[in-house]
Order: sequence, then structure tokens, then C-alpha cells
Amino acid sequence: MEKNDFQIIFEDNHIIAVVKPARVPVASDSSRDTTLLTMIRDWNLSRQVEGRKGYCVPIHFLDRPVSGTIIFALSSKAATRLNEQFRKRTLSKRYFAVVEGTPEQKSGQLEHYLAKEKSDNFVRIVGKGHPEGKLCILQYNVLATHEGRSFVEVFPETGRSHQIRVQLASLGTPIFGDVKYGSNNPWEGRIALHAATLEIQHPVSRERMSLRAPLDQAWREMWSTTFPAEP
Repeated sequence: MEKNDFQIIFEDNHIIAVVKPARVPVASDSSRDTTLLTMIRDWNLSRQVEGRKGYCVPIHFLDRPVSGTIIFALSSKAATRLNEQFRKRTLSKRYFAVVEGTPEQKSGQLEHYLAKEKSDNFVRIVGKGHPEGKLCILQYNVLATHEGRSFVEVFPETGRSHQIRVQLASLGTPIFGDVKYGSNNPWEGRIALHAATLEIQHPVSRERMSLRAPLDQAWREMWSTTFPAEP
């Protein structure tokens, strides 16, 4: 696959950051659809000297219906150091979401224990003492409200599966398109959740980096039917 078949935010010999399209899985799942990892590995292979495959692993994941910034490590050193940043939470993540309705409080911090059912891939809020419950924390701010929908920025401190989707739905405001967690508006297999910015320290140079993924055309079209101004 050629480099221009996906949008690159940043690349060097140690990492590549790209925009993950909605509906494209990061790694293999039951659908057997082409994954973002396969695309990046093919691209990385094409730039290697003959006989070398090249190192390439995803550092984090986004749910299939979610779009936005994602990083792949191109060396084991980069992978180790980036994984450490995620583990120690020394990086910063900012998401955009359009939710149905308006949270009662325009900003706040949400803390829940969440557990994932493997049988149906559904995440539920559970009590603190639940054996599989994991603490999930995020902050949110409502930036705009119009015609029954709200534009929200989200700053997750933890990175659990489906965390933002479940926690926003817990306010009675499911993410637009997320029928799994209460939305009444299917959106062609995607949801209005976008990993807009990821701030990390470069694993080798130690430079602080802000990696930003622009909203795609489908997002902007959905936005234009809901809000009177550009996001």
C-alpha cells in the first residue's frame, strides 16, 4: 500500500502517527477486514532495504467506529518508551464528541468502575468491589449545544475499552451514532467520537509533540446539520 493511501500526521525512523478512519479496525477482528496495522506494516515494508521486514506495532487502540490520532512504534526502543508514557499517564489525550442531549452539568469529572462482558463485547458500570471492575476517569466540557445535541471535549485520564462511550452515556447523553450505548441515530457504522489530539514526548528526542487529527468530511457534514458554526 502506498504512503498516500492513509493520512500521516508525523513520521520518522522511530514512530508514525496517522489518522485512523472510522470503521477501520486497528488490528484483526472477527470481520477479517483489512486493518490499519496491515496498511502501516505494508507501508513500512516498502521503505526497508531488501530482506528486512521492519518493526511495527500499535501503541494504543481506538474502537472500530471511532476516528482520530493513533501511533505505531517503528522500533522496540520507541515501543518501550511510549508504552511507559501510557502506563504512567504522562501524556495527554483530547477527544471530540457529539452527544444526544445536554449533560446537566456543563463540565465535570466522571469516575466509574467498568467491566467488559466478553460474550457480547459490552461494557457495564459496576460497583467498586466487582472482581473485574476497573476504575475509569475522565473530564469533560460542553463547548456548544444546539437542537438537542451537544459538542463535548473529553480528556480521559485512563484508557479503558469503550470508556468514553459508557461514561458519557451514563449522563443520559449517548454519543451520536452509538446505538450500542443508547443512541437512537445510527450513523453508517461510525460514531461521533474523534481522538483529536495526542500529546506525547518523542521516545528518542524527548521533544514534546502535539499530534492532531483533522475531522473528516462525514464529521463536518454531520456537524453542519446540527450546529451553526464550524467546530
